[in-house]
Amino acid sequence: MPKRDELVDLPAEVVVSPPQVLAKAYHDYYRYRVTFSNQDRVGVSQERDVLTAGKVVLVIPVDRERREVVMLRQFRLPAHLANGAGDLVELVAGRVEKGEALAEAARRECQEEIGATPKKVVELFSYLSSPGVTDEEVTVFLADVDAAQAHEGAHVTSENEQLYVWRAPIDAAIEALDRHGVRGAPLTIGLQWLALNRGRIMDLLR
Repeated sequence: MPKRDELVDLPAEVVVSPPQVLAKAYHDYYRYRVTFSNQDRVGVSQERDVLTAGKVVLVIPVDRERREVVMLRQFRLPAHLANGAGDLVELVAGRVEKGEALAEAARRECQEEIGATPKKVVELFSYLSSPGVTDEEVTVFLADVDAAQAHEGAHVTSENEQLYVWRAPIDAAIEALDRHGVRGAPLTIGLQWLALNRGRIMDLLR
């Protein structure tokens, strides 16, 4: 069992109450009473609200021959309310359907959002998007796509997502981080991975 000062998330010794429903919507909203031991092993009780979101995939669709990444734009109301810039630059992403494997969800989202079916997808890592608020867990994939297949320009998905799709050189996408013009966490995390690992893309997708 890892020690508490090791750099790894650990299971907690916790008692969680049955959920109290606060709201039922696209994402359900629950309240819990939790009891756990603090740093001094003293029992602590807290009330916490959780927005349920579940499993999500984020896909970095790259054309390794053209050295391009397929990008998209989508309006996000919370971003608009936060800073007025709600027309976000994003990567392919979406919720995992019940009973669906993560890799299959990654392939499906690529086809639905950019119109390009990956030749290969590689699972990279997972992260919790906002663990103080939601149970959403995002798994990031690298996808090998033919960028020429992408639905460039305005595109509406079967779920009425209003998207704008285009292709960008990988270097240009990474440089956007330095200009501080993009703020979405999934995009930022995906591009940071790409910046650190672009030299490994050919090997990972071979």
